[in-house]
Amino acid sequence: MITLAIDTSTSQGSVAVIKDGAVLVDDQFMSDRSHSASLFITLERVLADQLKLDQIAIGLGPGSYAGIRISIAAALGLQLAHGAELVGLSSLAALATLAREYVAIGDARRDSFYFAHVREGVCTDGPRLLIESELRGYLNGIDATPVLASTPLPAFADAQVVHPSAAILGQLAAAQCGITARGELEPIYLREPHITRPKVREAGR
Repeated sequence: MITLAIDTSTSQGSVAVIKDGAVLVDDQFMSDRSHSASLFITLERVLADQLKLDQIAIGLGPGSYAGIRISIAAALGLQLAHGAELVGLSSLAALATLAREYVAIGDARRDSFYFAHVREGVCTDGPRLLIESELRGYLNGIDATPVLASTPLPAFADAQVVHPSAAILGQLAAAQCGITARGELEPIYLREPHITRPKVREAGR
């Protein structure tokens, strides 16, 4: 089975091809958080050998909604061309670390943070939102478990910065491990979208 994996949930994007559990291609690229140009250039290079894809795996975040949606759009086009199965996984379950168990944290804005407890490529807790004091209390109770973040966090400076890996994402998907969605994919939303409603104009104004 051949799996194409894509993650663009952070400023470092990655694309990988996995065949029967072995990594054939593992490309990373730095770009803005939408990744549109860099991703399609990378995909064109990666797929130049005209591989027949059986599965396409997408990192669903949490992270850049724009970047993740670009990946999903690209995957939908490739799915139509290859007849491949489309699956999604949390990007936090595929951080580039050798640790078999870790805690992943990140800035969720509005004075909050996200976290997930990952074991063997599966989020056993989260991703979910915590305020800073709640997250500090949680981290104080996990002993020697590594704490990782995909971007530097001034409030948690001891967290090791590690980006998601499309190679790990693809290997998990090929093993049917950690898959959270199939078919129709959406970025992981940690809170309801913030919608600003237009002011109601008074009559005569």
